[in-house]
Amino acid sequence: MTGFSIIIPVKVINDYLRESIPHLLALDYQDYEVLILPNEEPSSLESAFVDERVKIIASGAVSPAVKRDMGADQVQFEYLAFMDDDAYPSLEWLKVAEKTFAEKNVAALGGPGMVPPDASKKEVVSGIFYETLVGGGGLAYRYRPVPEGFYVKDYPSVNLIIRKDAFMEIGGFDNSFWPGEDTKLCLDLIQAGHEIWYEPTLLVYHHRRPTYRGHFKQVAGYGLHRGHFAKIFPQTSALPLYFAPSTFLLGNIILFFLGFTNPIFWQVWGVLLAVYLLLAIMDILSRTRDLWIAGMTLPVLVGSHLVYGWRFIQGYFTSRLVSKLR
Repeated sequence: MTGFSIIIPVKVINDYLRESIPHLLALDYQDYEVLILPNEEPSSLESAFVDERVKIIASGAVSPAVKRDMGADQVQFEYLAFMDDDAYPSLEWLKVAEKTFAEKNVAALGGPGMVPPDASKKEVVSGIFYETLVGGGGLAYRYRPVPEGFYVKDYPSVNLIIRKDAFMEIGGFDNSFWPGEDTKLCLDLIQAGHEIWYEPTLLVYHHRRPTYRGHFKQVAGYGLHRGHFAKIFPQTSALPLYFAPSTFLLGNIILFFLGFTNPIFWQVWGVLLAVYLLLAIMDILSRTRDLWIAGMTLPVLVGSHLVYGWRFIQGYFTSRLVSKLR
């Protein structure tokens, strides 16, 4: 049946979902449903969730990838719209998806996950890190719209819509990975001969981590899994931009210790670090005029590169990753 089945994995019904559900039910589209997969059936259902379009499916304590596969087995429409519990869609989300699928004839669509307009300053700081060229390494289109769409080979599941037949053809998500299951899914689609289109007008609003600890923990997880994927799935993950933070980390360490043999290495280190910081500051200030946010983003950016770089190296030299449930 033509339409969209929105699948949201979640541990428990939370405040993010309570914010999201009114936006989901107000979508400017006719044929769609919302499948929410918590670990357990809620003892009572809040009125906001009482709607014929909303289905609550208890999944047990399994990974988000397993939840998404479970949801895909119970949908009634031909398109699977995957979204995270801490995100909510723009009003035209499904209309844009329908139009783009018709025009591009692709298997999957991805769109930006923007920081919500009422997000906290700490969320904004985290968001700007991902949006900057120096911080995000050229992946800013995932977090803020760019002028034109294009084909991609990898896209996060916070805003990823897939034709059900293509999803079933490749066997759904590889449930041995989390995070990173979306990267593997996209690789499977590409290897099966399908295409993925990035559509800048396919908007959702995605909350960032509200604490610095949460931000760095998330970055560490990304680094660990991307490092491992760079080894086992080099087709999409062995790219220079993913190796850059590790190069930055090792370069700082090497130049520091070489300075004890010849002080000129400390001078080179200082110049390179100054250039890096100057470019980062310019990049940050091009995205915000709030000096508090800019001042906090700089150490977050540097710290994120160091954390990601170290965990990337760990992931690359790890023989097998064991994903923990959140």
